[in-house]
Amino acid sequence: MKKQNTYVLLFALAFLASCSSSKMVSTIKKETKTPFVWEAASVYFLMTDRFNNGDTTNDQNYNRTKTSGKLRGFQGGDIKGISQKIDEGYFDKLGINAIWFTPIVEQIHDGVDEGTGYSYGFHGYWTRDWTALDPNFGTKDDLAALIEKAHAHGIRIILDGVINHTGPVTPEDAVWPTDWVRTEPECDYKTFETTTACTLVKNLPDIKTESDQEVALPPFLIEKWKAEGRYEKEVASLDAFFKRTGYPRTPKNYIIKWLTDYIVTYGIDGYRADTVKHTNVSVWSDFKTQCDYAFATWKKNNPTKVLDNNPFYTIAEVYNYNISAGKYFDFGDKKVNYYDNGFSNMINFEFKSDALKGYEFIFSKYSNTLNGELKGHSVLNYLSSHDDGSPFDANRTKNKETATKLLLSPGLAQVFYGDESARSLVVEGTEGDATLRSFMNWEDIKSDKATQEALLHWQKLGQFRKNHPAIGAGVHQEIMAQPYTFSRTFTKDNYTDKVVVGLDLPIGKKELSVGSIFANGITLIDAYSGKLVTVTDGKVSLDTPFDIALLEKQ
Repeated sequence: MKKQNTYVLLFALAFLASCSSSKMVSTIKKETKTPFVWEAASVYFLMTDRFNNGDTTNDQNYNRTKTSGKLRGFQGGDIKGISQKIDEGYFDKLGINAIWFTPIVEQIHDGVDEGTGYSYGFHGYWTRDWTALDPNFGTKDDLAALIEKAHAHGIRIILDGVINHTGPVTPEDAVWPTDWVRTEPECDYKTFETTTACTLVKNLPDIKTESDQEVALPPFLIEKWKAEGRYEKEVASLDAFFKRTGYPRTPKNYIIKWLTDYIVTYGIDGYRADTVKHTNVSVWSDFKTQCDYAFATWKKNNPTKVLDNNPFYTIAEVYNYNISAGKYFDFGDKKVNYYDNGFSNMINFEFKSDALKGYEFIFSKYSNTLNGELKGHSVLNYLSSHDDGSPFDANRTKNKETATKLLLSPGLAQVFYGDESARSLVVEGTEGDATLRSFMNWEDIKSDKATQEALLHWQKLGQFRKNHPAIGAGVHQEIMAQPYTFSRTFTKDNYTDKVVVGLDLPIGKKELSVGSIFANGITLIDAYSGKLVTVTDGKVSLDTPFDIALLEKQ
């Protein structure tokens, strides 16, 4: 397995200078052989159009010039903007080892008025052509460059895949044929059928994912590909796919082919699947089969670029799934196990309510479940997102608590862009989920002291989490209730990782038990303050201006 990049942790806080009575490490440099473990990943989720504008020349396309509602039009963020931040080391400093960004395929050219102001497909979920990138987001060369940069930094790339629906019908965008989509009825979510065989909202054509009927390519797509000079190439590629798989030419199978092409071509590492519970269940087993085939093909064709032996990773957005339900989602009249139908992971909608409770409740609950019923799988925890109108900390008054609970909890952690910088989630003049989707607050990071202090806390915890798979994938054990101290241990093959963490500690002098995790005489580093300590009688003594300690071997 390829070594991850050498990293440097810098702790150059001026106020630590007063702590000269203790041994202190202000700069720690070491080479890590820490394996990448999906079940412990720190996933940065960003909206492509709202993160960073790396190329202003692609800001205007397809005559998208109508006045939109506030935060409902394109604002310039793009693939090159993400790449710039990878180059700058922004994600490295945050301890991020996977990036998920909203769909980048070609969107409908026009927009619609949803009653919340005129809206364009800046969010990426209104597909017009799965085989092309939207020029507002960038080019396929931009995508290839981004993936190469990310992999060089040990960062995996997760694309966002939509199979449930196309973009809305507009005067500029043709409706897909009736054997491809339905335009009614709207879902009422009372049963499995009225959640899957229906449209999410009015004028959002629903792909007939349950259909076994073979369908021809939509005429508008044929015309488009011919105009672009790639019709023959696309048809030949489709013929080869259906011949190899033996799949019928149904709507879902066309889209599975188009989405998995991004794996074969670029070597992406995972897919987050959108609106999973609104599709037929069979979609995702076939999708995962073809993802695995495509990933193996890419690895075979690019042996020098392979990062490790991890399988292709899939994350399901089954709205309102919660970890307490275990492997099943209950539709009322039917329960579905999505873990057995193509998914490595489920987004956990319960974490934000669990986060209202104490540390030990959260940590023990998640450790027990992930090492019990869900062993071999995991959940993706989040506290804010692009479409959850009730985030844990809407007014950004609990930034430190958000970081501590999210980044130290078992499971994967989803950092929504701007969580780390307290980007506002309450924007005056917006309607609906637009308030969650403001542009990244880079200026605050650059010049605001409070933002910089908040970011530093996220960076320290993020680095610790990245360096220790035990945090997300290990076994949790409380050591002491007061002061609150716990251990995490993780073993995989010949690799073992163990840490001790203290929270809500006294400011200044403090003593922590390390239980049986570290033997007497061992020198440890508090990764939060940078100080060295030695285990004596099963304990360590620290004197820092922080109420947190992150203990690891030197």
